[in-house]
Amino acid sequence: MFKRNAISLAVMAGLASAVIPSFAQQQLERIEITGSAIKRLDAETAVPVTVVKMEDMKKSGITSVEQIMSNLSAVQASNNTAQSIGSSSGGASFADLRGIGFDKTLVLLNGQRIANNAVDGSAPDLNMIPFAAIDRVEVLRDSASSLYGTDAIGGVINFITKNNYTGATATVGVDSPEHAGGKSRSANVGFGWGDLASQGFNVFGVASYRKQDSISGTQRNFNQRVVGGLSYSTDPANYTQDFATYYNPTLPACSGTQVVNVNGECRIVTPAFVDFSPKTETASGMIKGTLAVNENLTLGAEFFIARNRVTTMIAPVPYGGYLLNPGTAYFPNNPNLNPTFNPADSDPTDKTVGNPAFAPTAAFPNPVNVQPGFAYVMWRDFPNGLRGQMNRNDQNRLLLTADGSAAGWDYAVALGHNRNNVGQFLTSGYGDGDMIGEGLLEGVINPFGAQSDAGNKLLADAAIVGRLQHATGTITDLNAHASREVGDWFGAGRQTQLALGVEYRHEKFISAADKDLAAKVVVSTGVDPNSLAEGSRNVSAFYAELAMPVLKGLDVTASLRYDKYSDFGSSTNPKVSFRYQPVKEWLFRGSASTGFRAPTLYELYGTPAYTNTAGDYANPVLCPDGKTGSQCSAQFQVLNSGNAALMPEKSRSASLGVAFQPTAALSMSADLWWINLRQTIGSIPQFALFTHYADYPALQQYFHFASNNTLSVVSNCPGSGCGYVDQTLLNLGKTRTSGVDLNAEYRVRSAYGAFNLALNSTYVGKYEFQDFKDGYWVNAAGTYGESGPVFRWQHNLTGTWSNANWGAGVSVHHKSGYYDFDPTDNLRVASYTTTDVYGSWSPVKAMSLVLGVRNLFDRDPPYTNQSDLFQAGGWDSRYADATGRTYYLRATYNY
Repeated sequence: MFKRNAISLAVMAGLASAVIPSFAQQQLERIEITGSAIKRLDAETAVPVTVVKMEDMKKSGITSVEQIMSNLSAVQASNNTAQSIGSSSGGASFADLRGIGFDKTLVLLNGQRIANNAVDGSAPDLNMIPFAAIDRVEVLRDSASSLYGTDAIGGVINFITKNNYTGATATVGVDSPEHAGGKSRSANVGFGWGDLASQGFNVFGVASYRKQDSISGTQRNFNQRVVGGLSYSTDPANYTQDFATYYNPTLPACSGTQVVNVNGECRIVTPAFVDFSPKTETASGMIKGTLAVNENLTLGAEFFIARNRVTTMIAPVPYGGYLLNPGTAYFPNNPNLNPTFNPADSDPTDKTVGNPAFAPTAAFPNPVNVQPGFAYVMWRDFPNGLRGQMNRNDQNRLLLTADGSAAGWDYAVALGHNRNNVGQFLTSGYGDGDMIGEGLLEGVINPFGAQSDAGNKLLADAAIVGRLQHATGTITDLNAHASREVGDWFGAGRQTQLALGVEYRHEKFISAADKDLAAKVVVSTGVDPNSLAEGSRNVSAFYAELAMPVLKGLDVTASLRYDKYSDFGSSTNPKVSFRYQPVKEWLFRGSASTGFRAPTLYELYGTPAYTNTAGDYANPVLCPDGKTGSQCSAQFQVLNSGNAALMPEKSRSASLGVAFQPTAALSMSADLWWINLRQTIGSIPQFALFTHYADYPALQQYFHFASNNTLSVVSNCPGSGCGYVDQTLLNLGKTRTSGVDLNAEYRVRSAYGAFNLALNSTYVGKYEFQDFKDGYWVNAAGTYGESGPVFRWQHNLTGTWSNANWGAGVSVHHKSGYYDFDPTDNLRVASYTTTDVYGSWSPVKAMSLVLGVRNLFDRDPPYTNQSDLFQAGGWDSRYADATGRTYYLRATYNY
């Protein structure tokens, strides 16, 4: 414990933070800062805003917005591009301030909304932000739902593009990992024409491209730390008559492909077939025009378009529960099989093939063709190879703006139309389930060994590629606000300022399966061919902000927002903040507010879909102790679905901070924060459902057993023989979290160059939540909890040096350790610290070169025994990078 605390204190002692603007400095031009609708001279507001300059980020090797998030200590990463492997996220990456959910972090581009990811409607996909156009990122680390909207409970991340850019620039780069896989290439170009101040107009545009290779399941070895991802569908196949006793021709050796003996049963270990990180390809472009009509009116128009392709690979398709007929060529010669058992007799009221634990496929609906003494086969289609999916995400936005002043008011009007479209494509490994089922039934396919020519032909003919499903989301948003001085009300020597604003927003989404293709692969994808979900809503809002100088050094700001939802009624949310600067060296600030987040359209109307549990669990009825009985370790069927009866989430939050600048070179700040949520929206975690089934009767209603209390281990849902666990979205219990942000910066100029040392840190003192209404409290701060940890400490320490045409930098990123998923014997996951270094050189004024190394010490992801993720195997892709030591080179030329 002492060692861990010493490390944290040592990092904190670095005194630095390039993200804190100096509150002693003023600018002559009034500017609008994220977190306020009022233009002001002083950039240091009553709420904490982190400013990240992209020039610094790009030097340190950053090539994506997702990587920027890893440099923000207030962000608790929980969903990134790697999570698309084995899921239907569409390859999206999200920002999650404070760890309370990415659906409660508002992401803006130039102060305006962009469309949420169409797959789940929760938040914008960070991959859709035009990376090359970004000039800086402003992160409001405080609730702003009273100003920006009800989904800004955790804070706001505002990506701000270049403005009034002239000239041309081109950058090319390559990232080469020391280990196999993960290599990336990037390029971007930009141009700008016209000076807004002297010529009255400016047009600039950028285009960027980035491609990163995948890291396959065999290119790193830390997925072998845990025997996870176990499945009954093997090659050679398992077979059974009752889904309780399984046979395999290679027992007891279990010598098949990645097959091991688990308690006398042959099971496949899948992590070797699952990518560590996917192949990605991202292209984006943006063009922006600005016209100064006169000194009181500026018009703007911008359009951006982005496309992200994410290709994932996982283990071959499991065909579990398909029938083998006795007398066919490959029927097993096993005296233990019941020669008189007929599936048609297993349920006299159901004259379809299948026992009570399994429903039939369309390939063989007539039980008279099935001979007594049949067997069910659990086979995996290695001949057709790994399952490949490509998620294509397209986004565009057209934004028209007008900014100016009239009659003493500064005003801004914006009209934006945003569209996001996601398509999920099958690219390899999938097959027509009916054709393959018939081939197994008739003895054409050999599930226990090499295929005949006829078997190979049938499998090749059954192979399927094409679009499986698609989703589209649109947002049309019109908003306007204006601010002005309204007098020195309290004799403080400064003007009170008032801002008023209105907003109207129309949201719409539709998600549907491509019926014909989905019907052929329903067993291997779980996508209902008839799935169709859609919804729309209108949102109107009015908000006001009043900044009042009360005393010479004290300002109090009050804001209020009224939102009206066409499907959820109305909500009024206030916020009060203060800023007190008794002397120029000290600044005190604080805020208190309420929040309200209506369920997204997807949360309301999402289509029911069946899939497997993420990890292996024990049937709580048939195997109550997790060791003795049947179905003691398996992946069972679960139902995910939207819920039209959901209620809105509500919140209360507060912050209290101090900033200190004793000299022009040194600045420091500390901000305490608290967030309380109730009626949180989510699914009850699988761990809670299975582990606490006996302890909490309220959880038992979510288990829908088939006959004999079985749960389905094969894709036989829906149907009379389906046994599943219900994970429909619900209003769960409460969430309470609090902590402190610590920031510092030290700058010095000398004869040896300019030095900058910066630190931003976040400590989470409390994070607890309830899995269901009035349920028990789960602690996630510094422990895995039930669905993932919230890190106690996150640090980002940077140091830079520049002198003439030379420069260098170092960055250290630290996440503290935590108690593991299975905390037996107080097992802890080690802290995770990586170090990046770079050097830069400008041989001529127009050219710059950057050479660097990320993860200098080649730190592997720390060991964890978690089994929640599809990528289970001893590491956690949500919090660690599988790439390892990576060398990068960037070359930029400016015209």
